[in-house]
Amino acid sequence: MPYTSLNDIPVEERLIFALDVPTVAQARRLIDRLEDQVRFFKLGLELFMTGGAFGLVDELLARDARVFVDLKFFDVPATVSRAVARLADRGATFATIHGNQAMMEAAAQAKGATLKILAVTALTSLDRGDLDDLGFACDLDALVLSRARRALEAGCDGVVSSGLEVARLRQEIDGRLVVVTPGIRPVDNREVDDQKRVVTPTAALQQGADYLVVGRPIRDAADPAAAAAAIQAEIRQAVTAPSAS
Repeated sequence: MPYTSLNDIPVEERLIFALDVPTVAQARRLIDRLEDQVRFFKLGLELFMTGGAFGLVDELLARDARVFVDLKFFDVPATVSRAVARLADRGATFATIHGNQAMMEAAAQAKGATLKILAVTALTSLDRGDLDDLGFACDLDALVLSRARRALEAGCDGVVSSGLEVARLRQEIDGRLVVVTPGIRPVDNREVDDQKRVVTPTAALQQGADYLVVGRPIRDAADPAAAAAAIQAEIRQAVTAPSAS
């Protein structure tokens, strides 16, 4: 039976568009094209290297959009704490941490009242061979579960996890854990790229994902707004279908 999230999330905010472009100007053009279809935007390392990302964050918040700052903080706990505290002042909804227990605890303690901290479990660009190379002897599901449990113990709000591991997260961990799932590929858009563990929007939601991060299938479409609208329609169907109630 499909999983029903315990988190109360507006349907239109479940889609998070990844603004993975090299310039703020390109990001603004996409935001303008997608403003009727997307209410949640993710900004990552590429945009923050432009020097104009924080201005873009402010612009998005002024449009009443939500912002996911995906910088995967990894540093000594004191530095992580100070960085998260500064970000909490900006009004973002989500931020990511990719560190150990002490780093996650530092981030959780500094997040303030509105910023939510997401722990990265295992990047969707990694497969079993990659994990072997990195020295992780456990299976992927066990690694994701361990990371998620430790994140909750540290005070984090949720995790970033491939849709392939979400079902087990929901079976074994608190249903209020926020689960954000990248590596989403509509069935008609399964191009070969660096995302190795991918799922469709419907499959991810039925397994228990709360939010879906979609980048290339929208960004690289001939009509990005139409592509986003199609994914939003699929999301709406998946979360409102009788079988999901």
